[in-house]
Amino acid sequence: MDAVLDYRTIQVTPQPSGFGAEITGLDLTHPLAPDVLADVKAAWARHGVVAFPDQPIGLEALEAFTLQMGGFGHDPYIKPMAGHPNVLELRREPDEKATNFGAGWHSDWSFQASPPAATLLHSKVIPPVGGDTLFVDAARAYEALSPTMQAMLAPLQAIHSAKQSYGTKGVFSQDTEKRTLQIIVSAEADTSLTHPLVRTHPVTGRKALFVSPVYTVGIADLTPEEAKAILGFLFAHLTQEALIYRHHWREQMLLMWDNRCTMHFAEGGYDGHLRLMHRTTVAGDAPV
Repeated sequence: MDAVLDYRTIQVTPQPSGFGAEITGLDLTHPLAPDVLADVKAAWARHGVVAFPDQPIGLEALEAFTLQMGGFGHDPYIKPMAGHPNVLELRREPDEKATNFGAGWHSDWSFQASPPAATLLHSKVIPPVGGDTLFVDAARAYEALSPTMQAMLAPLQAIHSAKQSYGTKGVFSQDTEKRTLQIIVSAEADTSLTHPLVRTHPVTGRKALFVSPVYTVGIADLTPEEAKAILGFLFAHLTQEALIYRHHWREQMLLMWDNRCTMHFAEGGYDGHLRLMHRTTVAGDAPV
């Protein structure tokens, strides 16, 4: 790809499909100059998931970069770090047996009226096995549908809710295993709202499927059986191997992904090992 020609201030190495890329040639311990920030935002919009290797940044630098990308999003149902209300520490101790956090296909906080545009995750301690993060290109998934299917989906409103995870009868309410991450089960999570099933990216203009097995619980104005049939097809379509990028972590790597056109899944497989990450989100807009 013509990455070298496209960016004046950074080096961008895309994945073969163009979905996912590695960005080098910058130092995130200091605020980015306007031209560098513009190139980073352009690369992120183009590739959906971008990794910044060899970035030994602290919490303050992570917070500062998040603010440069557009300001903090709101992270509900998880207790933040003391003194850092916009940072979540995703720590899993070697002796923990609970399911690893994020082990289900989702787009972060899609049940919010304005879900986060981006999620940033910085790796501090990476186990020697397991722990990959998988991403789905939801824009390419939409483009692979027939024109007839696209037309059928266009007017539909998907129903999003946190109830399956954080609700009073959700998965985390049934947790009996020790978990370092402090999760807050809430009746608020049992509420729901609707977003367009197909949303348009505000920067690229590309359309993407905006549904996920974790947070999409139905489709407005359809019977449960009709919604289940359509969503079941879309979930299987989205998670086909051809649309997935598997991210392998290294320590001191920052990863940033676009929640508006991707889903992701956090793999486990590292029982007996410590894994430690720091996470922020960037505020987004109401899907259209």
